[in-house]
Amino acid sequence: MGGWPKLEWDGERTGPLQGVKVLDMSSVVLGPFATVQLADLGAEVIKIENAKGGGDIMRKAGDNPTGDLGPIYASLNRNKKSIALDAANPEDKAVILELAKEADVFFHNVRMAGMERLGLGYEDVKAANPDIVYVHCAGYGAEGPYAKRQAYDDLIQAASGFAALFEMRDKGRPQYAPSLVADKVSGMFAANAVLAALLGRANGLGGQFVQVPMFECFTWFHMVENLWGNTYPPGNGKYAYTRSINPRRRPYPTKDGYIAIVPYADGQWEKFFELAGRPGVFQDPRFSTYKARLENTTELYATIEESTATKTTDEWVELLDANNIPAMKYNRMADVFDDPHLKAVDFFEEREAKAGYTYRSMRHPVHYSSTPASIFADPPSLDADRGEILGGSD
Repeated sequence: MGGWPKLEWDGERTGPLQGVKVLDMSSVVLGPFATVQLADLGAEVIKIENAKGGGDIMRKAGDNPTGDLGPIYASLNRNKKSIALDAANPEDKAVILELAKEADVFFHNVRMAGMERLGLGYEDVKAANPDIVYVHCAGYGAEGPYAKRQAYDDLIQAASGFAALFEMRDKGRPQYAPSLVADKVSGMFAANAVLAALLGRANGLGGQFVQVPMFECFTWFHMVENLWGNTYPPGNGKYAYTRSINPRRRPYPTKDGYIAIVPYADGQWEKFFELAGRPGVFQDPRFSTYKARLENTTELYATIEESTATKTTDEWVELLDANNIPAMKYNRMADVFDDPHLKAVDFFEEREAKAGYTYRSMRHPVHYSSTPASIFADPPSLDADRGEILGGSD
């Protein structure tokens, strides 16, 4: 092959990143979460998978109709092409560097020392393409003592102080969030970093090496509110935003289910207590100002909980909506598919794959008035696009 192949897609790519070429050597969740966003927005993404290891490990995670398209893999790798290569093989490494010559972005979440041993470090790829935006999703920043340590979602939740929030809230053991939040948050940082570096290059700043350290990204993310009383030295020793750490911050029980209610302005709080049949509560000095409510959050939430049990969820939603008080019905996981708003915006859709199976896909959530994101290709089977990638050139 010679240069970037002319790739054929199942449907039309309409997003604002049309023309951007991404060579993606990432796997599992963090990296693919970043690059699927680029793909949804129209970038051409070639996913290079490890030929020796059977491809991205997430292919095997969870039941699926083909044996190599696990549910998480399918969600994070649509709109991409797949080729399986062994970067330790000189011929395959030559293919990678040939593709890099015309790529805009070289993206991976392999430890840097390993990529350098393979001859695919930044300087190696830069030698093939001086304008490349080389993005390395690291576990930890290269300047610190953890630089060579492995990083996974659980490890980062624990080390960043995030798991401690559960211990502080529940007065029990620390816990991990039941979602791969560290991976996905870091993936958002990585996607943003790609776009920023591409904009810088377009403004004449050239290509560059971009490191996205998972530990630092996730710690920054959750410490925005949880640094709290230690924002100004020497600090008062209090960590975690008062409202979010409260054990009563949870959906409130109704006669037939649960509801989320967040009065915010003083007038909304006063009106809520009137609707709840407790008009004098707002005059209580503990609840009459924003500062007082923060300091007495436990008592405030307990008062709401006592009030909500008097009506059904639908009755509360109708009443609160009519009075401009923020509220939402509580959905269990299965209920989300039937949520009227998500149905109206076609958030979930069932797609018929070329391989003959049906799968659910989620619409890209961001709207662009003239260059909308789109789903234009099904998640690829391992090595499905080898012939097209190796055979395409001019």
